[in-house]
Amino acid sequence: MSDFKYNVDADGVAIITWDAEGKSMNVLTREAFGLVEEYVDRALADEAVKGIVITSGKKDFAGGMDLNVLATIREESGENPAQGLFDFTMSGHRILRKLELAGMDPKTKKGGKPVACAINGTCAGIGTEIALACHHRVMTDNPKAKIGLPEIMIGIFPGGGGTTRYSRMVGAMAAAPVLLEGKMMDPKKAKGAQLIDAVAADPLAAAKEWVLNAKDADLVKPWDAKGYKMPGGAPYHPAGFMTFVGASAMVHGKTQGAFPAAKALLSSIYEGALVDFDTALKIEARWFTNVLMNPSSSAMIRSLFLNKQALEKGAVRPAGVPDQSVKKIGVLGAGMMGAGIALVSAQAGMEVVLIDRDQDAADKGKAYSAAYMDAGIKRGKATEEKKEALLAQITATPDLDSLKGCDLIIEAVFEDPGVKAEMTQKVEAVIPEDCIFASNTSTLPITELAKASSRPEQFIGIHFFSPVEKMFLVEIIKGKETGDRAVAKALDYVRQIRKTPIVVNDARFFYANRCIIPYINEGMRMITEGVSPVLIDNAARQLGFPVGPVQLTDETSIDLGAKIARATKAAMGDAYPESPADDLIFWMEDQGRLGRKANAGFFEYDDKGKRAGYWKGLQEKYPLAAEQPDLIEVQERLMFAQVLEAVRALEEGVLMDIREGDVGAILAWGFAPWSGGPLSWLDILGTPYAAERCDSLTEKFGERFSCPALLREMAEKGQSFYTRFAPEKSAAA
Repeated sequence: MSDFKYNVDADGVAIITWDAEGKSMNVLTREAFGLVEEYVDRALADEAVKGIVITSGKKDFAGGMDLNVLATIREESGENPAQGLFDFTMSGHRILRKLELAGMDPKTKKGGKPVACAINGTCAGIGTEIALACHHRVMTDNPKAKIGLPEIMIGIFPGGGGTTRYSRMVGAMAAAPVLLEGKMMDPKKAKGAQLIDAVAADPLAAAKEWVLNAKDADLVKPWDAKGYKMPGGAPYHPAGFMTFVGASAMVHGKTQGAFPAAKALLSSIYEGALVDFDTALKIEARWFTNVLMNPSSSAMIRSLFLNKQALEKGAVRPAGVPDQSVKKIGVLGAGMMGAGIALVSAQAGMEVVLIDRDQDAADKGKAYSAAYMDAGIKRGKATEEKKEALLAQITATPDLDSLKGCDLIIEAVFEDPGVKAEMTQKVEAVIPEDCIFASNTSTLPITELAKASSRPEQFIGIHFFSPVEKMFLVEIIKGKETGDRAVAKALDYVRQIRKTPIVVNDARFFYANRCIIPYINEGMRMITEGVSPVLIDNAARQLGFPVGPVQLTDETSIDLGAKIARATKAAMGDAYPESPADDLIFWMEDQGRLGRKANAGFFEYDDKGKRAGYWKGLQEKYPLAAEQPDLIEVQERLMFAQVLEAVRALEEGVLMDIREGDVGAILAWGFAPWSGGPLSWLDILGTPYAAERCDSLTEKFGERFSCPALLREMAEKGQSFYTRFAPEKSAAA
C-alpha cells in the first residue's frame, strides 16, 4: 500500500489519487513525494495517456507537509544540515517543475500533457503548492472547504515553489497578504485571488473535462511564456520599486522585525523577481533553508504545530477513562464570560442552560449569542436559520431545576469565594451525582473552592480567556482531590468546542496569570522608575507581543489589577512582596483612570473610545528619567519576568508538561510566538547564558530575577528543557 494510487481511466486520463494510509488527512512524506514523480514519469511516457488529474481519496485534499520530515533530514545530514535541507527542497522543486512542464518541448512549449488538480476539500501548504504547479485547478463549491498557504503561522513560509509561483502569478502586492497572513480562503474568495481557476460541484469530472479539451497554449505558465512581465512591475521597474517598498513597510509594520520567516519570504520574492523562474526557485530554496536553520522556526513548528496538535489530540488525557463528551451543560452566571461559554458550547452542538439571578440577566446573556450571530449574518458567515437553531439550544433562566440532566456545570459567577461556595452547594443539590462541576475562576485556588463541594473528586477548574469565542486556549486546573474522570471530562469538552487545552496543578494564579502578572508588573515598575511608557510598549511589540504591558493593563482594566493585588496581599499576608507597581495601580485607581472601559487610563481616548496617545498626566507623578534605558535591557526585564515564573511553575509541579508551558504562553497572552514559548526561548538562549543573565538582572534590579534552582542546575549540566523534559515522541507526532 502507498500514499498515492495511479489509474488510467477509459478516456486516457491518468488519475493520481492522494490517499495517505492510516491518516484522516493527507500529509506529504518524503517517500510519497518520490512516488508522485514516479507516477508523473509513467503518465508522460505512456502514449495512451492524454493528461493527468491529481485528486484526493479523502474528504479533504491535503493538510500540508509532514513536518517531522524536516527534523529527520537535519538528523541525517550530520554536520551539514543546511545542505541536506536545501537538497531536499530543490528535489521538491524539480518534481513540481517536471509536473509543470509536463513533457513539453523546451523551445516551442508544445507537446506537453495537460495536468489538472481536482481539489475536493480543504487544501493547505504543500497541497496548495502542488496545485499551483498544475495547469488548471478546480475546487469543490463547498463553502466549508478552505485553501491557502498558512506556513507563515508556524514560523516558515511556502518553500515548495508556492512563494515564487503565486507572486509571479498575481504580483508582489497582491501576493503579500495571502502569503504573509496565511489565511485560508473559501472557494469563492480563492478564485478571486487566483489560487484556483474554477469551482465545480464535481471537481474531478470538471478537471477531467478540462484535460481532455486543453490546448498547447493552456499548458504554458505565464513565467514560461516569451515576454513575461511580473504583474505590478519587477523591483527595477518604477511601479514595482514602489510595490516592494510598500510591501517591506507592511511586513515590518506587522512583524516589528521579530519574525524571521516574513522577512525571508519578502526577500525571496524580491530577489527571485530579478532572475529567471528556475533561478528564482533556487533563491526560494536558499531562503527557505535559511529560515529552517533559524532556531526560531524549529521552536515555532514544535510549539504551534506538533505540540499544539498533540495536546488537542489528548496527549495529556488520563489513560483508561471512557469518552466524556458533553451533551448538556449548565453555565452559572450570564455575564460576559458566562455568555461567551454558552455561545461556544451551543456552537459545538450542546444543550445549554444559562443561569443568572433573574430572567432579565439571563436573557441578556443569551442576547450575546444573538448579537454574535447577527454580526455573522452581516458578514455572510451565518444565516437567520443558523441563528435560530443556535439560540434554540440555549435556555436562559434563573431556575436551578433546569440544570437537571446536565453532565457538566461551569460556574462563572462573581470572583468571591463565598458567592462561589453558596452557588456550588445549591447546584449540587439539583444536578446528577456523576455531574462534573467546574469553576471558571482566573485566580482563586481550585482546592479551596472544592471545599464547598460534597464531591471534590468531581470538582475542577476550567479557565477561559476573554473574549471566550476568540481566544484559543483553555486552562484546566486540577485541585488536590480532582479525579481522572473530571480531567478527562474537561479535556473532552475543550476538544468539542475546538480549543487547545493545557492541564496544570492547582496554585495561586495557576499558570497563565502567574506569568502574565509579572509581565504587567515589570512594565509598571519601569514607569515608576521614569522609563517612558512608549519605550516599554514598543520594546514588547518588537519582541513579538501583540500589546505591551502598559496597553494590556488599560485593556484588562486597572481596577481589576488593583483588586487582584489586594486579594493576593490578603491571602499571602507578610509573604506578599511589596512592589512599586502596586502603588502606581492604586494611584491610577484613585484618579478614576480605570483603563479603556472608563475612556481614561494610561492612554487618553477620544469620544469613540479610540486611543489618542499616552496620558501626559502620568509624568506629573512619575517624571521621565533624563536618561532612558537601553532597549535590550527593557526587553530582557520583560522577558525574564515571565520565563522565570514558567520555570518556577515547572519546578513546583504546577506545569506537568513543558509542551503545555510553551503552547499555553503563546495562545493565552501572545508570548513572543517566534520563540516557541518561554521554555523554548531559554533553550534558544542556552541555560548557561540564561542563568548568567539572571545573576546580572538580580544584581541590578532585585531578587525577583533570581535564578531558580532548576535553571541553575540545568545551566551547570549544560542541559536544555526539551532534552531533560522531552515528552514521549509518540505523543507529539
